[in-house]
Amino acid sequence: MKHIIAALSLLVLLTACREKAGEPQTETTGTAQAAQETSTATATTTGVTGGTSSALAPDDKEFVSKAGMGGLAEVQMGNLALSKASSADVKAFGQRMVTDHSKANEELQQLATAKGVALPTELAGEEQATMTRLSSLSGAEFDKAYMKDMVEDHEKDVAEFDKAATTGQDSDLKAWAAKTLPTLKEHLQHAKTVSSKLR
Repeated sequence: MKHIIAALSLLVLLTACREKAGEPQTETTGTAQAAQETSTATATTTGVTGGTSSALAPDDKEFVSKAGMGGLAEVQMGNLALSKASSADVKAFGQRMVTDHSKANEELQQLATAKGVALPTELAGEEQATMTRLSSLSGAEFDKAYMKDMVEDHEKDVAEFDKAATTGQDSDLKAWAAKTLPTLKEHLQHAKTVSSKLR
C-alpha cells in the first residue's frame, strides 16, 4: 500500500513538473506571436501612410523631392514678384510661374501620393535663402535679382527633368517629367528674354 501511495505521489509530482516546464514555452510562443502581430501591423501601417515603403528607386525619390521643393519655391517667388516687381514683364512672368507651377505641383502631388512619397510643404535650404534675400529687395533691384534667379533655377530644372525623363526608373514619373519638360524650357527662354530687357 505504501508503495502505491509513493508511486501516485511521484506521478503527481512529475505531472506538476511537466506543466511548469511547459508554461514558459506557452508564454514564449505567445510573446513571439504578439511580436509578430505587432511587426505585421507596423508594416501595414507604414504601407498605408507611405513612410519608407515607397516603391521608387532612390534617384527617382530624390527627383520627386527636388521637383516638389522647386515647384513650391517657383509659386512662392512668383507671388512675391506680383507684389514687389516694378516691371510689367516681371509681374507677367511671376504670374505665369504661379499658374504653371501650381498645376505641375498638383500633378506631382497625385503622383507622389500614389508612390508613397511625401513632398516638402515648406521651403528649406537654398530655396528658403533665395526667398529671404528676394523679400528684402524691391523695385528694379528686385526685378533684376528675381529674373537672374529664374534663369539659373530653370537651367537646373531643365537639366534635372531631362535626366528624369530619360533615365528615370519609374514609368509614371518618366512620363510626367517628359510632359513637364517643354513648359520648363519655355519658362527658361521667357526668363532669359525678360532678364535681357532689364539690363
